[in-house]
Amino acid sequence: MRRADRLFRIVEYLKARRQAVTADTLAAELEVSVRTVYRDIADLGRSNVPIIGEAGVGYVLDKDYTLRPLIFDVEELDALALGAQMVGSWGDRDIAGAARRAIDKIAAVLPDALRREILQTALFSPPSQARLPIKIDFSALRRAIRTRHKADIDYEALDGRKSTRTIRPLCLAFFGPVWLVTGWCETRQDFRNFRLDRISRLRISEQKFADEEGKRLIDYKRAEAKKRVTVC
Repeated sequence: MRRADRLFRIVEYLKARRQAVTADTLAAELEVSVRTVYRDIADLGRSNVPIIGEAGVGYVLDKDYTLRPLIFDVEELDALALGAQMVGSWGDRDIAGAARRAIDKIAAVLPDALRREILQTALFSPPSQARLPIKIDFSALRRAIRTRHKADIDYEALDGRKSTRTIRPLCLAFFGPVWLVTGWCETRQDFRNFRLDRISRLRISEQKFADEEGKRLIDYKRAEAKKRVTVC
């Protein structure tokens, strides 16, 4: 959990309770150390969040305190609008639609002046002719990563060699104009990166996979740092 999310969660957690909450309870809820809770409470106090209490006793939030609404500045709105356009230009249809809906939701709750900024941004990411054709169901692959379902693929490497692989899809990465799926290849018993535009067939298996040490995304990142991962 990011620190900003953790601070928000502390305020949210205290506001939902009338009785004092101990640092031990907060630490267990946030899955951090008690020392981190003490530090976060002190930071919130310096930010004028009215938390009453002390270490060893417990904390309560002033019942009259309300969280300020989330407001973006102009630069942040430009970043969001451009990011949504880039997703639409380079992602699949479903995630492009999700990006547009997200912008609509943000625009709907913004003050009029800021709503005009996000809807009339001067930053654009139009569709590019460099976009490579992807034959497989991009959305199905994204869902398989989220639900941890294995996938069978027919793949043609850049040297023309063809193979059928069973992979545990772990993440998608975009290196314009190329999309890669990174996974644990059960055929090679190692991590591999596959270009989506080189996959001719994708079948999502009904078989799910569990995180196993040495085959997880964190293990891939460690291997990548040591330059041991092969791009097919």
